[in-house]
Amino acid sequence: MANVETSLKETMASIEGSVAAALVDYTSGMALGTIGGGKDFDVNVAAAGNTDVIRAKARTMEMLGLKDEIEDVLITLGGQYHLIRLIRGRGIDGLFLYLVLDKRNANLAMARHQLKRIEAELEL
Repeated sequence: MANVETSLKETMASIEGSVAAALVDYTSGMALGTIGGGKDFDVNVAAAGNTDVIRAKARTMEMLGLKDEIEDVLITLGGQYHLIRLIRGRGIDGLFLYLVLDKRNANLAMARHQLKRIEAELEL
């Protein structure tokens, strides 16, 4: 099992094309940990903004009567992938892993696979 800092460092090191990563509480919009980004990309702002994405999707699913859970959400930009993976189980709710990938260097299928593994090893 890995703590938040270790998990985020592993995310950046093991997923090719990683630009930034965060563990986010979508009930408050606060990042519990971040790594990467820079002056042109504020990870905390992006993490907070993506809480609205998760909340909107959850409301939509409720209105549609869908009895399922969100695994992950992919947002594709011109040069980046933004991957949001909800953390479930082990009594954890309301958190997601957020990963920003450079499209030129990333393998999306492998990134999803690695992020799922990192989520399973995360200890809170």
